[in-house]
Order: sequence, then C-alpha cells, then structure tokens
Amino acid sequence: MSWLGKIFGGGEKLQPISINDENFKSEILESNVPVLLDVWGPSCAPCQKLAPIIVDIATDYGDRLKVAEMNAAASPRTMGRLGIRGTPTVVYFDRGREVDRVVGFKGSLYHMDSIDNHILAEVT
Repeated sequence: MSWLGKIFGGGEKLQPISINDENFKSEILESNVPVLLDVWGPSCAPCQKLAPIIVDIATDYGDRLKVAEMNAAASPRTMGRLGIRGTPTVVYFDRGREVDRVVGFKGSLYHMDSIDNHILAEVT
C-alpha cells in the first residue's frame, strides 16, 4: 500500500473469519493468538453499525489478533455454550479462555483500548 493509502485509509480490508457451531472449537478455543469474536444478529441495527469497526480492527491488527464473526441465529449451540443473550456481543479469548466481554455497541476507540491495554498486553 502506498503512503497516501495508509494516510487516507485506502487498501484492501481484511474480513473477519466466519464462525459457526462446527468450527468454533478449532478457530476460537484452539487459536494460538488472541481472538475477538463479534456475535451479531441479522436484524440488529447496532450490529450493522459495529460491522465496519470489526473489519477495521481485523485490518489494523493483522496476525496479532484473530478477528471472527458469528451469526447468532445460525449458531444456537455456541450461543448457549457462551451464555450470550443479546447482540451485539464481542467476546475476547486468549488461549481458549474468555478474558473479556462487551455487550451492546461500543466504538472503535473502546475496542482498540481493550485490545492494546488488556488483551495483547497480557500476551507479550
């Protein structure tokens, strides 16, 4: 990416990994890097507002943080297992263990602060 692209936000965006009941264990619980899991619902307006923030986080953190998304309606077993009752819910995992959870919409600065000062700070 060119230096102008970096300044003005151009370039290719990384997409979150899609999680479901079948791949939750292998992608989230067995991950070698910390994970941000965005749980969303198809008719959830705050979820739609959060979606571009999650894509930006995936792009900004690259290999240091696995960013994943899960449709709540399509993953009932995992929803029950995690005890998630509403969307959006963002769950942070480190070495298969839940380390933080955010229910409701929070902006990018909130998530970046959590990642930098709590999630990734514990890994290094």
